[in-house]
Amino acid sequence: MLEQALRREKTNHPFIVRDKDIADGSPIIAGTRTRVIDIAIEYEMLGRSPDEIISSHPYLSLPQVHDALSFYYENREELDQKAEQDQEFVSRLKHKIRSKLA
Repeated sequence: MLEQALRREKTNHPFIVRDKDIADGSPIIAGTRTRVIDIAIEYEMLGRSPDEIISSHPYLSLPQVHDALSFYYENREELDQKAEQDQEFVSRLKHKIRSKLA
């Protein structure tokens, strides 16, 4: 129990935590594996409303989604940088590993 508590870092947001064992330490919605950045991408880039987001993620509540978005806007630079690094990693993998379907 203590070991798990040491891996989990609380934030100033009631629904957001960082856990080194989940999503490589990216901020997530507590009790889920849903990353804050994924909620922000749905909202910002896909133009989905918080209600639409919870419709596609029925295990989330509206307060959790709003808290994730609030956390994102307070930490936007850090999270955007991480998302960009993730995208670059995926692009490198796509070039390295060819699809068997192609």
